[in-house]
Amino acid sequence: MKSTATLLITCPDAKGIVAAIADFLYQHDANILHADQHQDAENNLFLMRVEWDLATFNLDEAAFGQAFARIAAQFSMIWQLKLSLHKTRVAIMVSQYDHCLADLLHRHKSGELDCEIPLVISNHRDTEALVKFYGVDFHYLEVSKDNKPQAEAAQFKLFADYNIDLIVLARYMQILSPDFVARYPQRIINIHHSFLPAFIGARPYHRAFERGVKLIGATGHYVTEVLDEGPIIEQDIDRISHRDQVEDLIQKGRDLERSVLAKAVRWHIENRILLYANKTVIFD
Repeated sequence: MKSTATLLITCPDAKGIVAAIADFLYQHDANILHADQHQDAENNLFLMRVEWDLATFNLDEAAFGQAFARIAAQFSMIWQLKLSLHKTRVAIMVSQYDHCLADLLHRHKSGELDCEIPLVISNHRDTEALVKFYGVDFHYLEVSKDNKPQAEAAQFKLFADYNIDLIVLARYMQILSPDFVARYPQRIINIHHSFLPAFIGARPYHRAFERGVKLIGATGHYVTEVLDEGPIIEQDIDRISHRDQVEDLIQKGRDLERSVLAKAVRWHIENRILLYANKTVIFD
């Protein structure tokens, strides 16, 4: 696989941004592989993702920042440089439902998710054998209303010890504290088993059944302090009928949850997501 760099940019919209970036990369012998952009007229924003081959590029990571500073200042850019050789290190948190966890571990093992998964944390032991089968470290941490601060402190230590970049809540049935969320902004992805903003919180399939909906869904989103209202990364739906019982909704929903969460994680680790105004832009 090629060694690549990806530049993510957000700035006020203006003439000449694309030309300036393309000329800068050309001057430093970059071979551009992908480039995509989005303009938000309402917010006067320009967003861009550009990826290039590093084989002939003549700037290292430190030198890039110095060389790019003039253009960044000229257009008031907020920018990030991501290198493919730095694999995202992912921690998965799970409770008792194992379908999303199993799917992520399988996709990672098969090479579909180009990241590292060194750690799984759970407040139950149900998934321990599965995790160890894939050669991943499993840590059981009991969580209750009486020990939650201590449990989260232990989780923070594990994230630091394993040098974790991204936390994935694969049906982790605990509400994170504001301190937890604040420590990892835009670095926690959750799968919610409904088509948000409908049926936030607990037991959405039961509530959907009681409401008599004809569509159910799943939502992958970044976690914020406001429950189930973080920026949405991906959603999908499935049609149901009056013949479907709660158990049918749950089964159909699990298929949605697996695929939606996998896409959200993949897009994050491939540096395809930019956030603004509690929304996401996904560059395909």
